[in-house]
Amino acid sequence: MTELRGKPVADRLDKESIARMAESGVTPVLAILRVGQKPDDLAYERGIIRRFDNAGAKVTVREVPEDVSQEDLDKAFDELNEDPKINAILVMRPIPKTLSLDHIKNTIDPGKDVDLMNPAHMTGILEGRKDAYAPCTAAAVIEILDHYGIEISGKRAAVIGRSLVIGKPVGLLLMNRDATVTNCHRKTPDTEGICRNADIVVAAVGRAGMMTADYVREGQVVIDVGMNVDDCGNLVGDAVYEDVSKIVDAITPVPGGVGAVTTSILLKYTTENAIRMKS
Repeated sequence: MTELRGKPVADRLDKESIARMAESGVTPVLAILRVGQKPDDLAYERGIIRRFDNAGAKVTVREVPEDVSQEDLDKAFDELNEDPKINAILVMRPIPKTLSLDHIKNTIDPGKDVDLMNPAHMTGILEGRKDAYAPCTAAAVIEILDHYGIEISGKRAAVIGRSLVIGKPVGLLLMNRDATVTNCHRKTPDTEGICRNADIVVAAVGRAGMMTADYVREGQVVIDVGMNVDDCGNLVGDAVYEDVSKIVDAITPVPGGVGAVTTSILLKYTTENAIRMKS
């Protein structure tokens, strides 16, 4: 079994971003807007800050309480959106169900929308443009597959999840690379069977341990996008790693897999935005 670690992928991306900063003379600034203190949000945030600090970029965090009013959430966002010193904005999702992201999605500066909050900004990947931004985690999945020389074209791929953050865009990216993709969700009959028949399986549900050994077979590649905090405070994926890893040919660990590459993609996008805004 091959462990598809994210570090070598992230290191290469970071090296490229640092070189771009140096040659352009920019210090990229990312703003994070976070509602409350969910453990998985905080874990992701720590990873981002560490990545940016190591590269010489900056992160500013705006935290609002979990019981924030819609008006105050939108106001906090507007301040970040209108600040010319901020090159990119990341809103930690999902937010509480009592709140709406409609205002943020409809007003976010397209140049700062590094995680494609506004679905209209996904036109590039819908058209299959190679230079188009994709949501950071979806882009990280493709970077890992490419780094390890895993063939996508002509393969069957199962994506568990259909969110606009990961599931749908990663499905599009795989299709753009000539994979035959099935996006599975809670109404999909026989998700386990679909996954077993796939060559590549992407778990992107956000539920610890949902992918058991019943979902996989020998010869497969599993990309575990899940970033969950278990009852012991440990960061775990969607797959039951100790069981699934004994069967498949290759799998990303959690931590140490997709998350590391996601933060490097975020650094890359923020850097390119800073260069564009400077010019």
